[in-house]
Amino acid sequence: MSKKPGKKIAPIPMSADISVVDLINNYFTAYNSARLREACQLLTQDIFQPGVTVGVSLSGALTPAGFGVSALAPLIRHGCIDWMISTGANLYHDMHYGLGFELFAGSPFLDDVKLREEGTIRIYDIIFGYDVLLETDAFIRKILQAEPFQKRMGTAEFHYLLGKYVREVEKQLGVQHSCLLATAYEYGVPIYTSSPGDSSIGMNVAALALEGSKLVLDPAIDVNETAAIAYAARETDGKSAAVILGGGSPKNFLLQTQPQIHEVLGLEERGHDFFVQFTDARPDTGGLSGATPAEAVSWGKIDPDELPSAIVCYTDSTIALPLVTAYVLNQCESRPLKRLYDRRGELLDTLQKDYLAAKDKPVVKEGGEEVATYPCGTPVKR
Repeated sequence: MSKKPGKKIAPIPMSADISVVDLINNYFTAYNSARLREACQLLTQDIFQPGVTVGVSLSGALTPAGFGVSALAPLIRHGCIDWMISTGANLYHDMHYGLGFELFAGSPFLDDVKLREEGTIRIYDIIFGYDVLLETDAFIRKILQAEPFQKRMGTAEFHYLLGKYVREVEKQLGVQHSCLLATAYEYGVPIYTSSPGDSSIGMNVAALALEGSKLVLDPAIDVNETAAIAYAARETDGKSAAVILGGGSPKNFLLQTQPQIHEVLGLEERGHDFFVQFTDARPDTGGLSGATPAEAVSWGKIDPDELPSAIVCYTDSTIALPLVTAYVLNQCESRPLKRLYDRRGELLDTLQKDYLAAKDKPVVKEGGEEVATYPCGTPVKR
């Protein structure tokens, strides 16, 4: 008898008391349901394990729908997320929940002219009052005038401080379930924003600059800190994982850590060991430029030896994230917290030391030409 090509599809009727694990393992049999099943199994069996540093990128309007509180914060508390890249908009709308404001389920077919007249904001089928924006803005502007913010900093430190103030408000209001920013603050998970000016948070930072605020968000700090986190992931035979929700700038900012290490800094690196992406974009339109697993290999973003286990599930993140979270919390033990926020200085010092040592390596002659040989073994003509 010839070797079986895969697991036999043997459908049985569903029971009324089916669990999420049983549903995914036994009924997600093909197409993108199978990719979601494979992602859940890879996450639980290989990625959310000790020794793996997990970076998560976040784009699309997930936090207005409550997923920061309901899914991402529990994953942080479970030790499954070590660091994050997020759009500023997701962090801004996440704050609404931490500040005790109300958002409501609506309809995507409402009259937007009428909503504007009524002072109501719509995000597809989520609606909330215009005053939610105004009061969130007022809160941001007030706390950004505090002394800790009056300096140049990276977005991880900026969001850590924001989370600290939001957490205090949660305690005062008796908010039962902490938002993403407050949870990340408590659990030492650094959150970066690749485009800090592209959100209402950045707009308020800009407004305060007109009043003389000394706050400056420096993207160079973020590029170096995220590269340092990825570089340190393989200490004592550790591994690095990239888990991508949606696409956009956060996706690339997570993946570019590896080219930053080997292409720009000249340090030896093989790319992320694990790659899981949930997206509704397509590669043929440029929506996944450099971020399908195969293309990412050509950039040095992921390890080519791990390509067979890289997974892209073409589905809506609002469908995937709750299912993945429920599956993981059921199947995985809590991981020890890495508290990478507290280790940023130490990790950056290591990266800088190794970079300067590689940069200062002596020039050698090769075929009559001067070249600099970097640790990765690639001769670079001068």
